[in-house]
Amino acid sequence: MPELPEVETVRRGLQSLVLGKTIDHVTVSLPRIIRMPDDVQQFALMIQGHTIDAVERRGKYLLLDIGPYTLVSHLRMEGRYGVYRSEEPIEKHTHVIFHFTDGMELRYKDVRQFGTMDLLPRGEYALLPGLAALGPEPLDATFTVDVLRQALHKRRSGKIKVLLLDQTFVAGLGNIYVDEVLFRSGIHPEANGPSLQEEQIVRLHDAIVAVLTQSVELGGSSVKSYVNGYGQEGGMQHQHKVYGLEETPCPNCGTEIAKSRVGGRGTHFCPSCQPLNN
Repeated sequence: MPELPEVETVRRGLQSLVLGKTIDHVTVSLPRIIRMPDDVQQFALMIQGHTIDAVERRGKYLLLDIGPYTLVSHLRMEGRYGVYRSEEPIEKHTHVIFHFTDGMELRYKDVRQFGTMDLLPRGEYALLPGLAALGPEPLDATFTVDVLRQALHKRRSGKIKVLLLDQTFVAGLGNIYVDEVLFRSGIHPEANGPSLQEEQIVRLHDAIVAVLTQSVELGGSSVKSYVNGYGQEGGMQHQHKVYGLEETPCPNCGTEIAKSRVGGRGTHFCPSCQPLNN
């Protein structure tokens, strides 16, 4: 958390809030957030005086084009961005502040301190190890049933939940949406991915696209601390069918939702709607 829908929601908010703003200076109070360059002062000087020209996303990464550079930001567990007036109090756990020439500020807050920022020349950001290995974008038109089928058949084995959590398989899915996708496609989380039948692959593809599209439309899921660039919570958590709903009736058949661990992750599913031998 956050996953693709939350990062996309943050991207859209930042695009409307900071696009075209010029950076006067940068304050960094937790240097380890900045990975590249490894000198925080150099990081600040590189983007000082430059304008934010674009805010894009790849998988769970935010990409901010700033002058001749691209800032690659990964929110990890609880990173969040917000735009404030300079006179507004700075909240605890605010680690990076981009001060704009118009008196506004883009602040990065991260209670867990797991988030990262890398500043690279434009055109080179895709070479960053995490980005370079990403699988297809599930909301891109190029993500077809055939693409998913080929990705599955390239693997000799693997539980489908573990595969979907693998960012080199499909980009952007995390624990919440994998559980929701598998429920809506009627596939057990421990089913062997490469052994899925054609109709299951079609259902899986369609569920991935539908769940992520719905979540983006609703502003993501606010399960813990997630809010968008305006400080607003998302609404997708109210549409979850199984995630976080163990021991409650399945919305389809009434069977009690089960919780187990798959690939080390808490996993929610309906034993009746998602039989392992289907």
